[in-house]
Amino acid sequence: MSKSSDQDFDLELHFLPAWAQKPSQETRYSDFGGSAESRGGDDQRRERRGDRRPGGPRPQRGPGDRPRPGAGQRPPGSAEARGPRPERRDGRDRRDYGKGGRGPERRTTAPPAPPLPDIQVAFTPDDKGVDSLARQIKMTGRSYPLFDIAQMILQKPERYSLTLTAKKKPDGGIAQPLFVCALDDTAWLSEEEAVRWIFEKHFETFYQPDKTKVDPPKGTYTFVAQCGMSGTVLGPPNYHDYQVRLRKLHAERFSRMPFDAFKARVKIVKDEETVKKWVEEQSWKVEYVCLNLPEPLRLGSREEVEKHFRETHLPNIVKQVDTARLTGTASRGVRSPDLARLLRVSWEDQRRFPLQIATVLSQQFAARGLQFFKVGKTITHVAVARPHFLDMEATPVSEGVRKIVEHINAHPKIGRRDLLAALAPAATPSEAPATGAQPEEPEPTPEQTAIIADLHWLVHQGHVIEFANGTLETAKKPAPKPPKPEKTPQPEGAAETIPIQETNISVETSEPGTAGPDVGVPVSAPTEPGMAQHTSHVEPPEPEAAVPKQD
Repeated sequence: MSKSSDQDFDLELHFLPAWAQKPSQETRYSDFGGSAESRGGDDQRRERRGDRRPGGPRPQRGPGDRPRPGAGQRPPGSAEARGPRPERRDGRDRRDYGKGGRGPERRTTAPPAPPLPDIQVAFTPDDKGVDSLARQIKMTGRSYPLFDIAQMILQKPERYSLTLTAKKKPDGGIAQPLFVCALDDTAWLSEEEAVRWIFEKHFETFYQPDKTKVDPPKGTYTFVAQCGMSGTVLGPPNYHDYQVRLRKLHAERFSRMPFDAFKARVKIVKDEETVKKWVEEQSWKVEYVCLNLPEPLRLGSREEVEKHFRETHLPNIVKQVDTARLTGTASRGVRSPDLARLLRVSWEDQRRFPLQIATVLSQQFAARGLQFFKVGKTITHVAVARPHFLDMEATPVSEGVRKIVEHINAHPKIGRRDLLAALAPAATPSEAPATGAQPEEPEPTPEQTAIIADLHWLVHQGHVIEFANGTLETAKKPAPKPPKPEKTPQPEGAAETIPIQETNISVETSEPGTAGPDVGVPVSAPTEPGMAQHTSHVEPPEPEAAVPKQD
């Protein structure tokens, strides 16, 4: 992001209409006129299939022409003439079976995709880009939809970064381990993936191959085995090192494929050049010199190199972490297959509905002094000020401010240029010079400068809203709040009513030792106007049997 400029976050260009953002393509097919060879293709096809009308269209028959003999009749060998197909012995139609006579019960479906790694992915806008956006919003004073800005940030990977967090199980363990390579800050899901990456990209940092001339293999060889996928020459199948090299190639490059399937792709090559190439390779002995060690050490095979790397360098280079941070550009080059699939799915979810990045973006904008409001109670906008109604009857304003507000109210969805043309029309521009150059824009008149200054004050105070598409709208007068209901005084000795906020059910209490109110009478809690009243009703207890009073 350090190389990006403010041009990448030009809000004016991003919120232009769709027809203005794309270049005109009206003449995209003007150069395609078709060649004589392409136009004559139909004639050539007719001649190849034996059509007797080369180059001529099919003759059209008129209403008075007699039909061809046999027209409307099917040949005796057609399917319609043979009648319906007989059913199978098991009672099912032959059409229920696909190619090869397989029934629907034998048709296979694609296996389901493996589950995504249990890792949390969070998108964060770049701080420099947010500074550029906030500066443009403050300078222009326009109001922009927050989610549209979030979509614009997700368009380019240089504008955001990602934070990967390993989730924990209920017992405190890690659901999916997360590893980071200290050499290039790449993220991985296992140590094995990180080791393969280091041996592929950073092998020369730790080890240096050293070739030594040795005697070539004895004997005469007329053919060798070669991997059909990678092209690696493995040598003759009867050579003593063949099985070792075969197993090694499978483990290093095709470990996900079953060994029998990999072995079946090996082919026998009798080419003299290929055999000579293998003999030349066997005439050299390769040893690996360990680097960055106090004492020199030489290893004779890749297996020894890998073992030495795991014991000496792996604990210091590959470490398990709880959180890893990646730039947007680095996330596009993740080499771990499952992790790359997780990042792609997360990015696609944000592109459909960028709630996560819009939430972070709102916090960053608020820290830079911007305000938020909703248009139509649905679309969140960010601007320099919230809408604030200007009561010109109670607030003294200048004549220019009054004209601007009245004109915007009288002309909905008016733009800044139309407003200037209506309140302070400029002089007629001078004619363009004969050379064809464009006439220069005239400087604003003092009246236009005054209107621009008043409009700037109105926008930054929230009295006028200028949207991203350039339309102007005044802040509306807020609706009066409904009065709160007055509390009615309760007579002495009446039960106390305690409203419960969540359930709106009243509870009545009485002093101990005294008879309470009637239990079966429903009592309602005070509610707001226009809200349905909720009542609680308790069934009265059954009457007890009368007990005779004893003297």
